[in-house]
Amino acid sequence: MEKTVYESDVLIVGGGLAGMPLALALAQGGLSVTVVDALDPATATGAGFDGRVSAVAFSSCRMLKRLDVIKHLAGQMQPINDIVVSDGRVRGPGSSLFLHFDHTEIGDEPLGHLIENRHMRIALQKAIEESPKVRLVAPNAVKSVAYGAQAVATLADGATVKARVCFAADGRGSPTRIAAGIKTIGWDYGQTGIVTTVEHERPHEGVAQEYFLPGGPFAILPMVGNRASLVWTERHDAAKTILALDDAAFADEMRARFGDYLGDCRPVGPRWSYPLSLQLARDYARPRLALVGDAAHAIHPIAGQGLNLGWRDVAAAAEVIIEAARLGQDIGALDVLERYQRWRRFDNVSLSLLMDGLNRLFSNDIGPLRLARDVGLGVVNLMGPARRFFMRHAGGSVGDLPRLLRGEAI
Repeated sequence: MEKTVYESDVLIVGGGLAGMPLALALAQGGLSVTVVDALDPATATGAGFDGRVSAVAFSSCRMLKRLDVIKHLAGQMQPINDIVVSDGRVRGPGSSLFLHFDHTEIGDEPLGHLIENRHMRIALQKAIEESPKVRLVAPNAVKSVAYGAQAVATLADGATVKARVCFAADGRGSPTRIAAGIKTIGWDYGQTGIVTTVEHERPHEGVAQEYFLPGGPFAILPMVGNRASLVWTERHDAAKTILALDDAAFADEMRARFGDYLGDCRPVGPRWSYPLSLQLARDYARPRLALVGDAAHAIHPIAGQGLNLGWRDVAAAAEVIIEAARLGQDIGALDVLERYQRWRRFDNVSLSLLMDGLNRLFSNDIGPLRLARDVGLGVVNLMGPARRFFMRHAGGSVGDLPRLLRGEAI
């Protein structure tokens, strides 16, 4: 029986939250794309697969609009109007010093939107279905990729994909990166992120809370309706104990940290947990291969910048490849892919290390450090220009932005 051969300009390994936007962006630039994903699309959008909610910066929202994804997210986007950053202890009073970001200080746009990852995947899949230049091959796994005059991938079912360039968007444990011999550096934080959804009595008014506790940050992220997503960071041993609690005891531990500012509250639905670590790829580019998203970098979820960092990769990679194609260049050549690497490496490394430093600074109960960080929060809160700069940076509007993040076509 003859095996299937798919031919396209670009192969993307991984059909997740980095791979699908990259496919849409490249297709809008006129390139044909084959996306191969090991996971069944129906599994990836199931309610039990991923309980996380992503904070999508306003620049990333511009990209979603340009890629015609926003229309599929109607009713699923919760605006982030304010962010409050504070310090405290479990079952103790919080610091009187805090940092408050108000979106009206920098314009009419919200600071971003909270979107459930499940609904993001559903919207991206719908946009993929509408794009005639994107072929999604799933569920199917890439067994190997050979790099020569083309990137030639062999799939689990024996099919072959031939493309001028391959992008690895297959996550932090990227088999494509590992097979290419690209090394990583990083370390484990000794922390686990516990994720669950909370229903509460009073409206949240679009206010996100980043509450720093000795075990790690406790983020309260507003969702559509009177709901919030918790990203609750604890040391591994404490997290294991908390996750083993029955529903009533788990709710008591949650309320001890959540407080009563939103009235009565209770956890609903499943609990998820994720070990937290820093991981940075030493290279993003090889001949005919480039890394995007978590395959290139995985950072601490403090401040919720991981997805936006990956989408800055997506926007930059698409711009570099499309411009090279228009100039008649070989889009898989190393000099082309290194342009993307140079564009993204400094931003990725610097933000990764900043998140690492913030987590180390705040995830402790050392008296002098607690005093210094609380004073620092209070001082920045009083400095309008600094406060507005941090808001623009969190919104993704600082630095050399790709066109998609400015809301422009490539």
